[in-house]
Amino acid sequence: MPTYLSPGVYVEEVPSAVQAIAGVGTSTAGFIGIVADSVNIPSPNPAYDPTKPDSDTNKPFVETAFAVAPAGQPLLCTTFSDYVKAFGGFSDDASQQMLTHAVYGFFNNGGTRCWVVRVAAVAGLDAALSAFEAIDEIAIVAAPGQTDKAITAKIDAHCRVATKDRFAIYDTPLVVETNNALDTSLLQTASANKVIPDNTSYGAVYFPWIQVFDPASKTVNPKGTGRIFVPPSGHVAGIYARVDTTRGVHKAPANEPVLGALGLKYRLSRAAQDGLNPQGVNCIRSLNGNTLVWGARTVGGDQNGEFRYVSTRRVFLFLRKSIDHGTQWVVFEPNDMSLWAKITRNVSAFLTGVWRDGALFGATPQEAFYVKCDAETNPPDRREVGQVVTEIGVAIVRPAEFVIFHISQWPGPQK
Repeated sequence: MPTYLSPGVYVEEVPSAVQAIAGVGTSTAGFIGIVADSVNIPSPNPAYDPTKPDSDTNKPFVETAFAVAPAGQPLLCTTFSDYVKAFGGFSDDASQQMLTHAVYGFFNNGGTRCWVVRVAAVAGLDAALSAFEAIDEIAIVAAPGQTDKAITAKIDAHCRVATKDRFAIYDTPLVVETNNALDTSLLQTASANKVIPDNTSYGAVYFPWIQVFDPASKTVNPKGTGRIFVPPSGHVAGIYARVDTTRGVHKAPANEPVLGALGLKYRLSRAAQDGLNPQGVNCIRSLNGNTLVWGARTVGGDQNGEFRYVSTRRVFLFLRKSIDHGTQWVVFEPNDMSLWAKITRNVSAFLTGVWRDGALFGATPQEAFYVKCDAETNPPDRREVGQVVTEIGVAIVRPAEFVIFHISQWPGPQK
């Protein structure tokens, strides 16, 4: 306490007892692409004569070699132009093409920030994921078009074990067929040859690939449509960001249009989706003239129990990371009843805001959550080893996945 030596009025700043917990970001994506050190970017050939047959001397395009960013070094992109400067624009290189359309689709669908890293081969994936670990703001991870189980397993481990605060978006292969016909059984868990990642509540898989316009294809073949199929993970990551911004992380990123999609590799019926939805395969369907994300489940679906929904897992990731970041001040504080009261007050204030945003179910905050930090959760033996334990319970809102109306005939009012 300061010493006062003469009469007068003294105004002093007193630290507030409230240490506000701010919600962390949930929409920054991390994209991984397997891209060579140099890619060819096609551009229109000014000397091309369309009245003459195409030949080696009369091509509609010329190619320029572009040296892409160094492998293993994540780069922040806040616009698609940032990406083009480092990784090149639309090209006819298959791997770079998937990554480019993913990033373009991310920004086109509402994304604002993403980190992009390239690896020259699958062997560099571990180093890329390790680099991502140091970037705290990343909340979504995707490797567009990469469906190999070795790759998806490492991404799952990165989200579920290494960081514990990220959500992965996976793709299926472009072609899911048997004898040249769509075979949805290959997407189901029971299939011995299933082509989706193993069950995990820290990721979601989307099917099928979407059709988009590709400037490079149109440049190479001016007489063609310029349409190609690309994996949807980048576009879906943008939808996640868009929904997070407009509604909140608690809103399921479904029943949302895929901006930029001109068609689908496979048009699915409700009957076809009936076998996929319980498995956690989120379908993209053409409904009422729109291409919509029509599923909101984690990989494995019903087998993930209370975490079967994408929004449920992402809300928990948001809560856990926000509370973690917002309570770092507690470390090394005196472990007494005063500290317990501060923790309870600050966490309750944060969860009250989350409840008001609509992420928690209940007519009152008391119905939506509880925070318990007292002598019961912190007995002497825990305090002796330097631990302070807080128990938190939350009632997460679930999406209205099945909307049911009961309709029957009514004879009308009887006189």
